[in-house]
Amino acid sequence: MAIWLDTPSLDAINAICRDTLVETLGIEFTEIGEDYLTAVMPVDRRTRQPRGYLHGGASLALAETVGSYASALCVDLDRKVMFGQEINANHLRPVSKGLVTGTARPYHLGRTSHVWEIRITCEEGLLACISRLTMSIRDK
Repeated sequence: MAIWLDTPSLDAINAICRDTLVETLGIEFTEIGEDYLTAVMPVDRRTRQPRGYLHGGASLALAETVGSYASALCVDLDRKVMFGQEINANHLRPVSKGLVTGTARPYHLGRTSHVWEIRITCEEGLLACISRLTMSIRDK
Protein backbone atom coordinates (compact mmCIF):
# COMPACT_ATOMS: atom_id res chain seq x y z
CA MET A 1 0.00 0.00 0.00
CA ALA A 2 1.39 3.39 -1.01
CA ILE A 3 2.27 5.91 1.70
CA TRP A 4 1.68 8.93 -0.53
CA LEU A 5 -1.36 11.23 -0.27
CA ASP A 6 -0.74 12.26 -3.87
CA THR A 7 1.54 10.72 -6.47
CA PRO A 8 2.38 13.29 -9.13
CA SER A 9 4.31 12.38 -12.23
CA LEU A 10 8.10 12.51 -12.17
CA ASP A 11 7.86 15.28 -14.78
CA ALA A 12 5.73 17.36 -12.37
CA ILE A 13 8.17 16.81 -9.49
CA ASN A 14 11.16 17.75 -11.63
CA ALA A 15 9.37 20.83 -13.00
CA ILE A 16 8.82 22.19 -9.47
CA CYS A 17 12.59 22.05 -8.93
CA ARG A 18 13.49 24.36 -11.81
CA ASP A 19 15.51 27.45 -10.90
CA THR A 20 16.49 26.01 -7.50
CA LEU A 21 19.57 24.41 -5.95
CA VAL A 22 18.13 21.08 -7.08
CA GLU A 23 18.46 22.06 -10.74
CA THR A 24 21.85 23.72 -10.14
CA LEU A 25 23.27 20.45 -8.77
CA GLY A 26 21.71 18.40 -11.59
CA ILE A 27 19.43 16.41 -9.27
CA GLU A 28 16.62 14.61 -11.08
CA PHE A 29 13.82 12.53 -9.57
CA THR A 30 13.69 9.16 -11.29
CA GLU A 31 11.36 6.77 -9.46
CA ILE A 32 8.39 6.69 -7.10
CA GLY A 33 7.63 3.36 -5.43
CA GLU A 34 4.98 2.34 -2.91
CA ASP A 35 7.15 3.56 0.00
CA TYR A 36 10.20 5.21 -1.53
CA LEU A 37 11.31 8.11 -3.70
CA THR A 38 14.52 8.10 -5.74
CA ALA A 39 16.62 10.83 -7.35
CA VAL A 40 19.99 10.86 -9.09
CA MET A 41 22.77 13.45 -9.06
CA PRO A 42 25.87 13.64 -11.28
CA VAL A 43 29.32 13.61 -9.76
CA ASP A 44 30.85 16.43 -11.78
CA ARG A 45 32.32 19.95 -11.46
CA ARG A 46 29.19 21.11 -9.58
CA THR A 47 29.26 18.40 -6.94
CA ARG A 48 32.94 17.49 -6.45
CA GLN A 49 35.27 18.84 -3.76
CA PRO A 50 38.73 20.16 -4.77
CA ARG A 51 40.35 16.70 -4.55
CA GLY A 52 37.98 15.34 -7.17
CA TYR A 53 35.55 13.34 -5.03
CA LEU A 54 31.86 13.82 -4.34
CA HIS A 55 31.51 16.67 -1.83
CA GLY A 56 29.85 15.67 1.45
CA GLY A 57 27.68 18.78 1.27
CA ALA A 58 26.42 17.72 -2.16
CA SER A 59 25.53 14.30 -0.73
CA LEU A 60 23.56 16.03 2.03
CA ALA A 61 21.85 18.28 -0.51
CA LEU A 62 20.73 15.17 -2.42
CA ALA A 63 19.59 13.48 0.80
CA GLU A 64 17.63 16.50 2.01
CA THR A 65 16.10 17.04 -1.43
CA VAL A 66 14.77 13.52 -1.85
CA GLY A 67 13.71 13.17 1.81
CA SER A 68 11.98 16.56 1.92
CA TYR A 69 10.07 15.93 -1.27
CA ALA A 70 9.06 12.47 -0.06
CA SER A 71 7.72 14.12 3.10
CA ALA A 72 5.78 16.63 0.98
CA LEU A 73 4.03 13.75 -0.80
CA CYS A 74 2.75 12.48 2.57
CA VAL A 75 0.97 15.62 3.79
CA ASP A 76 -1.82 17.94 2.68
CA LEU A 77 0.21 20.92 1.44
CA ASP A 78 -2.88 23.13 1.52
CA ARG A 79 -2.92 22.78 5.33
CA LYS A 80 0.63 21.86 6.31
CA VAL A 81 4.16 23.17 5.83
CA MET A 82 7.35 21.19 6.44
CA PHE A 83 10.83 22.20 7.48
CA GLY A 84 14.00 20.18 7.68
CA GLN A 85 14.75 19.92 11.39
CA GLU A 86 17.87 17.75 11.45
CA ILE A 87 20.02 15.84 8.99
CA ASN A 88 23.06 13.68 9.52
CA ALA A 89 25.15 11.46 7.31
CA ASN A 90 27.95 8.97 7.28
CA HIS A 91 30.10 9.12 4.16
CA LEU A 92 31.19 5.54 3.56
CA ARG A 93 32.81 5.41 0.14
CA PRO A 94 34.43 8.02 -2.10
CA VAL A 95 32.87 8.55 -5.52
CA SER A 96 34.71 10.45 -8.26
CA LYS A 97 32.53 10.04 -11.36
CA GLY A 98 29.17 8.97 -12.73
CA LEU A 99 25.83 9.28 -11.01
CA VAL A 100 24.86 8.75 -7.40
CA THR A 101 21.34 7.62 -6.52
CA GLY A 102 19.52 8.71 -3.38
CA THR A 103 16.55 6.67 -2.17
CA ALA A 104 14.38 7.88 0.72
CA ARG A 105 12.29 5.50 2.82
CA PRO A 106 10.41 6.42 6.00
CA TYR A 107 11.32 5.33 9.51
CA HIS A 108 8.44 7.33 11.03
CA LEU A 109 5.48 9.20 9.53
CA GLY A 110 3.83 11.02 12.41
CA ARG A 111 1.42 13.92 12.63
CA THR A 112 4.13 16.49 13.52
CA SER A 113 7.33 14.82 12.36
CA HIS A 114 8.69 12.49 9.71
CA VAL A 115 12.01 10.64 9.88
CA TRP A 116 13.56 9.37 6.65
CA GLU A 117 16.50 7.13 5.81
CA ILE A 118 18.26 8.14 2.61
CA ARG A 119 20.71 5.67 1.08
CA ILE A 120 23.07 7.10 -1.54
CA THR A 121 24.71 4.57 -3.84
CA CYS A 122 27.22 4.81 -6.67
CA GLU A 123 26.63 3.39 -10.14
CA GLU A 124 28.06 0.04 -9.05
CA GLY A 125 25.30 -0.16 -6.42
CA LEU A 126 27.70 0.28 -3.48
CA LEU A 127 26.62 2.37 -0.51
CA ALA A 128 28.46 5.70 -0.58
CA CYS A 129 26.49 7.56 2.10
CA ILE A 130 23.74 6.85 4.60
CA SER A 131 21.70 9.76 5.91
CA ARG A 132 18.80 10.35 8.29
CA LEU A 133 16.51 13.36 7.88
CA THR A 134 13.94 14.61 10.40
CA MET A 135 11.19 16.84 9.05
CA SER A 136 9.01 19.04 11.25
CA ILE A 137 5.35 19.16 10.09
CA ARG A 138 3.38 22.26 11.10
CA ASP A 139 0.02 23.86 10.38
CA LYS A 140 0.17 26.70 7.87
